[in-house]
Amino acid sequence: MDTKVVKSACETCAHFNAEGLKKLGINTENFDFVVALAGNPNTGKSTVFNALTGLRQHTGNWPGKTVTRAEGGFQYNEQKYKLVDLPGTYSLLSMSTDEEVARDFLLFGRPDVTVIVADANRLERNLNLVLQILEITDKAVLCLNLMDEAKRNNIVIDQRTLARDLGIPVVATSARYKEGIPELIQTISEVANGTIVCKPHRIKNVPPNIEKAVKKLSEEIEKEFPGIANSRWIAFRLLEGDTQIIEALKTGELV
Repeated sequence: MDTKVVKSACETCAHFNAEGLKKLGINTENFDFVVALAGNPNTGKSTVFNALTGLRQHTGNWPGKTVTRAEGGFQYNEQKYKLVDLPGTYSLLSMSTDEEVARDFLLFGRPDVTVIVADANRLERNLNLVLQILEITDKAVLCLNLMDEAKRNNIVIDQRTLARDLGIPVVATSARYKEGIPELIQTISEVANGTIVCKPHRIKNVPPNIEKAVKKLSEEIEKEFPGIANSRWIAFRLLEGDTQIIEALKTGELV
C-alpha cells in the first residue's frame, strides 16, 4: 500500500483534523456508518479507539446494564463514522454480561463494519473470538495490534495468508504510536462503502445431521421473521438452547 496515498487520503480524517474531531466527539448523532470495535481484553482495543477518535468520546452505561459504553467518531472522505467500543470479551456465547452486550450489539445493532482488535503476540488465543464474530457479520476488519511488541519478540505474521484464510482484510497497527491507524481508517471506509467485499470464513465441517437441522430451522426462522439477519447463526444458538436468543425471538428483539 502506498503510504503517501494513505497519508493524503487521511487529511480529511478527524484524527488529522483536530477541530473536526472535536465536533464529532461531541456529537455522534449525524453519521453515515456505525463501526463496532470488538476484541479480547488486553489487546490494546481502548488505545485503538482513542487513536481513531482522538480521545473525544461519550461514556455511559448500556441500557439496563452496568457495563460501560463508549462512543466516539471520526470523519474520512467527507463521511462520518460513529465508533462504538464494545466490552472486551473472549467469546460471544453469552456466559457473562460483557459477552451478552457485545453479542447483542453485533447481532441486533447491525454495525456497518466490525473492527476486531487482536494481540499480534497472542494471535492463536484471539482467533476464537474472531471466528465467532465472522459467523455473525459479513463486514469485518482484523486489526493486528501491538505489532511493535511482536517485532521485539521476533514474531512474524503473514498478513496476506491470514486475510485470505479469514476472508477479511487484515491491518497491522501499533496504536500507541499511531502506526497503521491511517491504513486502518482507509480499510474501514473501503469495507463500509463496498470497495472491499468480505467473504468471511464460516463453519463448514458440520456433521450432516446437524447441518440438516440448522438448515431446516434457519428456513423456519426466515419464514417467521422475513429479512432477519444471521438466521443460520441464530439456528445454531437455538439448537444449543440459548435462552437469551429464545427470549429475543419471542419479544421480537431480533427483528
